[in-house]
Amino acid sequence: MINKVEILGVNVDSLTMQEAIDRIEKFYDDGKAHLIATANAEMLMRATHDEELKKILNSADLVVPDGAGTVWAAHHLGYEMPERVAGYDLAQELMKRSPIKKRRIYFFGSAPGVADKAKLKAEELYPGIKIVGTRNGFFSESDEEKIISEIKAAKPDLLLVALGVPKQEKFLATHLEKLNVPVSIGVGGTFDVMAGVMKRAPKWMQRAKLEWLFRALLQPKRAGRLIALPKFVLKVHSSKQKS
Repeated sequence: MINKVEILGVNVDSLTMQEAIDRIEKFYDDGKAHLIATANAEMLMRATHDEELKKILNSADLVVPDGAGTVWAAHHLGYEMPERVAGYDLAQELMKRSPIKKRRIYFFGSAPGVADKAKLKAEELYPGIKIVGTRNGFFSESDEEKIISEIKAAKPDLLLVALGVPKQEKFLATHLEKLNVPVSIGVGGTFDVMAGVMKRAPKWMQRAKLEWLFRALLQPKRAGRLIALPKFVLKVHSSKQKS
């Protein structure tokens, strides 16, 4: 039984990457549509004032600890959390395994052309991968039915959605049953990194838990959003004091 840790009102699964993969493998074959969320500090902070997002996360089938801040928070609150399960790495692991069982994958999101470039990169990295469709993330509400029809027609087993938080989670939660895809995951900037549009932090920065700093240096526009990190630390500490 995988334990859940409550961080600022959101239940996050305490598990390893391998345990997350094993859980998702079972999701593929049980005949239901599953929503997976990748919870970093920014998402958890947003959920403290976005009740819809909080409700979605707490009803998701799996919420992995994507980010050093999430793991730190669990430990600070006195809970076990074995490791960070980064959304980018989770997506790569699922893609790497997909040719073995002939899983079909759909890429939805990012700027025009980015998902197509990410598809080419995936085909280069994971020979035999079956990406059955791509679609950029620029659309209006009136386009949603057409997008849903396109995804359904492609019959993916895995739907990767890169619309940013909380748009990707809200889109999936709203349309999950209609899409009827076994596994759907909000993957943020994954396609941008795969397409070479955005760099990922070097391994040493990832190990030192400084990926947030790398993103801030690379994208100064994100600096305002990164103020959420010290606020997150203070809020977690405050929640511990109250408990």
